[in-house]
Amino acid sequence: MAHSLTSLAIFQGVNHKEMIRSLHVYGSVEIEREFLFERKSRYVEKKAKPLFCSEGLGRPEISVGSVFGTWRCIFVFRSDHSLPQFPTLLCPSSNPKLVDVPNLANVLKFIYDLKPKKPSNVSDVEQCSSKVPYCNVDQLKPQKFVLKQDLNCLPDSETESEGSEDDQTEHSESDVTTEILKKRRTPSQHVAGLCLEDLSKYFGVPIVEASRRLNVGLTVLKKKCREFGIPRWPHRKIKSLDSLIHDLQEEAEKQQENNKAAAMVVAKKQKKLETEMRNIVERPFMEIQIETKRFRQDNFKKRHRASRAKKNQESLATSSST
Repeated sequence: MAHSLTSLAIFQGVNHKEMIRSLHVYGSVEIEREFLFERKSRYVEKKAKPLFCSEGLGRPEISVGSVFGTWRCIFVFRSDHSLPQFPTLLCPSSNPKLVDVPNLANVLKFIYDLKPKKPSNVSDVEQCSSKVPYCNVDQLKPQKFVLKQDLNCLPDSETESEGSEDDQTEHSESDVTTEILKKRRTPSQHVAGLCLEDLSKYFGVPIVEASRRLNVGLTVLKKKCREFGIPRWPHRKIKSLDSLIHDLQEEAEKQQENNKAAAMVVAKKQKKLETEMRNIVERPFMEIQIETKRFRQDNFKKRHRASRAKKNQESLATSSST
C-alpha cells in the first residue's frame, strides 16, 4: 500500500521520548499507529486510539517541530513536496531495530528509496544524521551571553573609589530584595511536575485565575502552555460553548410543552455541543467548528433582537403612561 502513500507524519512524545506515533495518509484514507521504541528491547507496535484524524475536528497544518498536545512532529513526507531529511532514529540504514515494526519500516524504506543515489564518501549514518537526535528532539536554544561589566559606568578607578561606599549600601539593599524574590519564586520542581491534566482542571477559568490556583506565575503558565502545544488559553472557547449549551437547555424546556419534535432536535444539538466542549478540554489546541461558530453568531443576533424588542416595549409603556 506504500505505493499509494500521499503523506506521512511521525511524532515523538514530548515527555516520553520512547513513544512514537505515525499518521499515514493514502488518498482519502487516514491511519494512525503507535509504537514503543525502547533502547534495551525490541520495538513494539501498540494499539493506537485516533488522535489526529478524529471525525468532525479541525486539524492545524502539520510541520516538523509543531506540537500537538504531548506530541512533537519530527518527520513529514508529502508526495507533492521535496523529499525530507531523515532523523537518525527513523533512517532505515542506521537503525536496524526498525525491522521489528514492519508497518512503519516498510513505509520509511519506500520513502528512503525515492532519494536519488549520489556517489559520495560520506557514510549512510552521516547522511541520515539530523538536527533531531534520539534523546533530544527539542529545538536547540541559543546560548545567551551576559556581560558582567555595567555598561552604565565607565571603568575609571577614581569614580569607583569615590562611589565605593554608596555601591556597598546599594548592593546590600539589592541582595535583600533578591532574597525576598527568591523566596517567593515557585520551585522549579513544581513547575516541571505540571502536566496537561493539571492544566485542564482550570480551563474553565481565566488564565490569571488559573495561574493563581496552580501557584505559578502568568509567564511560567504561558510557557508551559506552549510546551503542550496550546496556542491560546481555552477559557473563552469553553465559556462560549457552555453559554450556547445553557441557551439550548432553556429552549428545550420551552419546546417540551409545545412541540416535542422540536425539543428533540434542540436536545440533539445540545449533546453535540457538549461533545465538542469535552473534545476541546482533552485537545485544547483544537478550534471551534465552523458550524458551531455560525450557530453562535445566529444565537447572538437572536438575543440582540429580543433585547431591542424588550427595550422598545418598555419605552412604549412609559410613553403611554405619561
